[in-house]
Amino acid sequence: MKRGILPLIIFLIFIGKARANSILIPMDDAQKNHLKSYGLVYWVLSEYETETDWLLNYRGGSFLIPASQGFINECVIRGISYELISDADVAAIMNTVKNPDNNMDAVKLQKAPKIAVYTPKSVPPWDDAVTLALTYAEIKYDKVFDEEVLDGKLPEYDWLHLHHEDFTGQFGKFIRMRGQTWYQQQKQEAESTAQKYGYENVPELKLGVVSKIQEFVLGGGYMFAMCNATDTYDIAIASKGLDIVETPYDGDGADPDADSKLDYSETFAFKDFKLIYDPYTIEFSNIDNPAQERGLDETNDYFNLFEFSAKYDPVPTMLTQNHSNLIKGFMGQTTGFKKNLIKPEVIIMAENRSINEARYIHGTYGKGFWTFYGGHDPEDYQHYVGEEPTDLNLHPNSAGFRLILNNVLFPAAKKKKLKT
Repeated sequence: MKRGILPLIIFLIFIGKARANSILIPMDDAQKNHLKSYGLVYWVLSEYETETDWLLNYRGGSFLIPASQGFINECVIRGISYELISDADVAAIMNTVKNPDNNMDAVKLQKAPKIAVYTPKSVPPWDDAVTLALTYAEIKYDKVFDEEVLDGKLPEYDWLHLHHEDFTGQFGKFIRMRGQTWYQQQKQEAESTAQKYGYENVPELKLGVVSKIQEFVLGGGYMFAMCNATDTYDIAIASKGLDIVETPYDGDGADPDADSKLDYSETFAFKDFKLIYDPYTIEFSNIDNPAQERGLDETNDYFNLFEFSAKYDPVPTMLTQNHSNLIKGFMGQTTGFKKNLIKPEVIIMAENRSINEARYIHGTYGKGFWTFYGGHDPEDYQHYVGEEPTDLNLHPNSAGFRLILNNVLFPAAKKKKLKT
């Protein structure tokens, strides 16, 4: 629809409902485009610095914003379902969500977080679910990689995303693809950066990067990771000072006793895990549930979101807002997490009950927060290297992608003392 005719449409809308002072963005099954709705809210926060109410557990986690011609314009342009409501309607909604008998609440979103996506300079031959979601939702982000992290740029951001990154320095254990141009290019770039910053090899470089990310979260940053950026982050932290990498990746063998020397005290999520040293096996430890152990396929792979108390546990409640509590499963180099290897203080927000596997977990570290989401792409069950990226125009109501965007808006919430 052309922007030139929108003012007339909006004028007629206001004539039809003259007392409308607020816009409700429903996030239940009535919403035509859940993913772009997050982008609209981010735009309202960033461009107009206008507070928005996130109505937790009300119609799938709906949003409430002040009514204005510009905001309605954007709803129409972006194909987002909306409802114009009066002050009386707002009062009734607030009475509902604040009622102590209802597991609902309203959280103020105040300021759009500044977002950084950790991604290599050379384009990898796989998509990143988060950058797909951010781009489709029209949410601004900057790209950073090892040099920016080591140069101390992370404190300039509120939210950091990591996706499909091997922080053990083994190049994803894709050594069987070492003849591919992309593999050689990324290896050369990593080795050059290691040399520039005085590291002996790439595993030491990645440990330096992980240490900077750890400082970022400790100081109050928000970190979100998917796929093998989840388990390899904790593996790198636990193996500080140890050689866990075999000869093909760093020129010498791994410490045969490294398992007994792992220090789990500073890891975010995992404990008591054991390493997989084989350089040709694309698993890093026993944290992940590989395909042969899971025994599932695309027809029967689902996971369930837990329900949390909106009034007493607002953080996990925000992170699990959805129009469906049953999410289609999807695989990745790291797909799911064995529950017996998860620290007891970690909040499990989604699990596959049939195989006792956690898929979506969250916790705190210092003043900051982290979230790990297993799998690679919520709308591509088994994404292979070199496949075309997912077209989110075909999945505007993806429940799996919604979990990613919950994390994007979470840092915008008004800070208050929280149980988590």
